[in-house]
Amino acid sequence: MNSDLKKLQPYPFEKLRKLKEGCRPPPALDHIALSIGEPRHPTPAFITEAVLSHLHGLSAYPLTKGAPGLREAICDWLTQRFRLPENSLDPEHHVLPVNGTREALFAFTQTIIDRRQPTPLVLMPNPFYQIYEGAAFLAGARPEFLNCTEATGLIPDFDQVSEQTWKHCQLLYLCSPHNPTGAVITEDSLARLIDLAHKHDFIIAADECYSEIYFDEDRPPPGLLQAAANAGNEQYSRCVVFHSLSKRSNAPGLRSGFVAGDKDILKQFLRYRTYHGCAMPPHHQAASILAWRDEKHVRENRSAYQEKFAAVLNILGGHLAVEMPEAGFYLWARTPGADTDFARELYEQQNVTVLPGSFLSRTAQGVNPGSNHIRMALVAPVDECIDAANRIRQLTESI
Repeated sequence: MNSDLKKLQPYPFEKLRKLKEGCRPPPALDHIALSIGEPRHPTPAFITEAVLSHLHGLSAYPLTKGAPGLREAICDWLTQRFRLPENSLDPEHHVLPVNGTREALFAFTQTIIDRRQPTPLVLMPNPFYQIYEGAAFLAGARPEFLNCTEATGLIPDFDQVSEQTWKHCQLLYLCSPHNPTGAVITEDSLARLIDLAHKHDFIIAADECYSEIYFDEDRPPPGLLQAAANAGNEQYSRCVVFHSLSKRSNAPGLRSGFVAGDKDILKQFLRYRTYHGCAMPPHHQAASILAWRDEKHVRENRSAYQEKFAAVLNILGGHLAVEMPEAGFYLWARTPGADTDFARELYEQQNVTVLPGSFLSRTAQGVNPGSNHIRMALVAPVDECIDAANRIRQLTESI
């Protein structure tokens, strides 16, 4: 067996199941899950219909590279959304469809890491999406955690990273908007990181899957390719972004996303993926083309989240230390005591499940930045979110 498998920690939801063992929540209260970041708004009908109407394509193997029409739709969307220079993205070389960004974020690290180099490092925010750590271990690298705390604006303090760490860094994971805090990295900071990548010879993998859930229509979160282009790097050297239809279009079951950026890196990633055997099914590609070319359903999706955030924060304000995030569909709240105790009591007394922040973090520099925090995913219908907020308020008032 691969000995690196032993380095993998139990997934957060496995830890959560163990935490809840033995609890007996009130049977009169329906269970409300705010723990999993799985969108529960309806998938737009035109996406479902496109899947069904293209099942005739099952008789042929799909290309790992994806259909030209899909790659063109993705490049058009990226250019419009992030105001990139016209024709700076070549559908033939700058983009690859993937079966959801989870598998792509993992596979990308296996492509990038050079095991011949001593102590290869993969840098990542802390708290973080657990795939980053697992991908690093199984690529033969060591994860390095960059704490995100209130003192740092809930994003890593890149100025505190040592020259030695940058020297050994081969891959930097970014997550902006950040899961779980909703913090957004500024375009100036992204540009500085691109300069560091060129100086120290590492690659930036920007997980931007929450980029389309924001609360000011005039200020969408900036992206890595946007920062690169505005700095004159129209080849997107050392920059690769990851996007998905899961959150943007409420289609997590479609398993459709893409990677885009540096064409030389994507050439090697395509080579890896050809052996990996992960081509997107043709009917999923057909539906994805329509999804990337439609913005109406995305605006409606944002509006639904705005309604829920306003209602929930109105209830919790003054009772729980929580603020409106910059983007994403999570609330990152400070708990009055240990996050695990709060989560267990909330489930046992109010039948509401949230995720302890310490399950999403590792101890680094003597601190676990997720401790005494919980992540609440406002993915349920608005009435359930309001009900859950009232129950959370009841618990905090009783403590």
